[in-house]
Amino acid sequence: MARNDVLAWVESPLQLVGAAEWAHAHGVTVPVAGRLTPQMGETADALLARGARFRDLEPYLGVPFSLLARHGHWLVGDGFSGQFRLAATLLRPHRVTFLDDGANTLPYADALLGRRPYARPAVAERGWTTRLAPLAHELVLRRAAARRASFFTAFDLGPDRADALGDRGFEIRRHRFEWTRATAPLNPDVQGRVVLGSALPVDGRLPLADFLSWVTDAAAPGPALYLPHRRETREQLDAVAAIPGIRVLRTELPVELVLAGAHGPLDIRTLPSSTTTTLPLVLEGTGSSLRVGQPRAVTGAAA
Repeated sequence: MARNDVLAWVESPLQLVGAAEWAHAHGVTVPVAGRLTPQMGETADALLARGARFRDLEPYLGVPFSLLARHGHWLVGDGFSGQFRLAATLLRPHRVTFLDDGANTLPYADALLGRRPYARPAVAERGWTTRLAPLAHELVLRRAAARRASFFTAFDLGPDRADALGDRGFEIRRHRFEWTRATAPLNPDVQGRVVLGSALPVDGRLPLADFLSWVTDAAAPGPALYLPHRRETREQLDAVAAIPGIRVLRTELPVELVLAGAHGPLDIRTLPSSTTTTLPLVLEGTGSSLRVGQPRAVTGAAA
């Protein structure tokens, strides 16, 4: 293992964007192990077209043990992942950097500080995933104590949380999607009112009828562009497309990449999600507005 040879191990489009931002901020080119999904492939192609400092993109299923074993510094998108717990326990990386995993960034920081269980929010964990949690937790804390663990994040951790992490040895570096904004091509298809899709109905946290009612209200003032969430079902998208005034733009890219190239200010409507943190940064200086809805039926943490 090359102790400081970096590898980005990412499982979602947003994590892949975070890896591109990290590579740009540090002025290095990194190999990438990305989960084998259509969304990841499309996002990787778009990032490479914009000049992302990636090389040797390796799609994988399961845990890419051979790649991880050859690299001592892991850029990890999901610290709660059972696959990360297993790989970290067995391979014990020399250094680890955590990228954003949507709204789980803050709960993960709290889990490392012992302020909440080391478990994914709103998920009933069991089996080997639970048994590996304390081992992965200890590994990360040991790396932090040796000044070899960090967060690279767009989220404001807050002074109390940031200070507590710093006391444990974690380095914290924030980004504002500087590279994403600087490299975004103009996208004339995105303008005016934009409604963001959601996986809340897919996850059973919001009845589909309530979600469609929210979309209808969001589009009521006039025509709106609908950007689907990557995990929406065909049934849900067909129902949304039938709402008057809605035009569905099907894309495999994360909204941060799609909207960074917006043509003029946007009026964005969304349900609670990590986009309430990421999009104000991506659209900084454009005059865009972001309005967050809150249907009463939503349960659990924001997706």
